[in-house]
Amino acid sequence: QVQLVESGGGSVQTGGSLRISCVASGGTLRNGAVGWFRQTAGKDREFIAALKWNGGATAYTDSLKGRFTISRDIAKNTVYLQMNSLQPEDTAVYYCAVGFRIITSTMSSSSHYDYWGQGTQVTVSS
Repeated sequence: QVQLVESGGGSVQTGGSLRISCVASGGTLRNGAVGWFRQTAGKDREFIAALKWNGGATAYTDSLKGRFTISRDIAKNTVYLQMNSLQPEDTAVYYCAVGFRIITSTMSSSSHYDYWGQGTQVTVSS
C-alpha cells in the first residue's frame, strides 16, 4: 500500500511562489499516475495537474496551466508542484494522490485515484 506525504505548504503574499512536494513510500509508482488536487471549505476537490510515472506525460487544468508545473524526481519517489504568481484564490488545502487504473482521459478524475495524502495548507494573502 502506498503512503503519500505532502510538504512545503505555507503562507505567501500575492505574486509569490511555492513548491510543494509529495513523497511516496510503501510501494512503487511504476504504472501509476500522480495527481495534485486542491480543496477549499464547502467546495469539491479541484484537479490541478497529473503526471504518468511511466514516461512522464502530464495533464493540467486549463485555468492553471502556465502558472503551475508538475514534475517528478524518480530517484526520490517524489512529485512536485511548482506554483508561481500565486493569488488569494489559490488558498486551499493541496492534496496529492496516486492511481493505478488511470488512463489519459481519467487523469483529472479524483474518483480514479486510489491513495491520498493528508494535504498541505497553502495560504496566499493580499
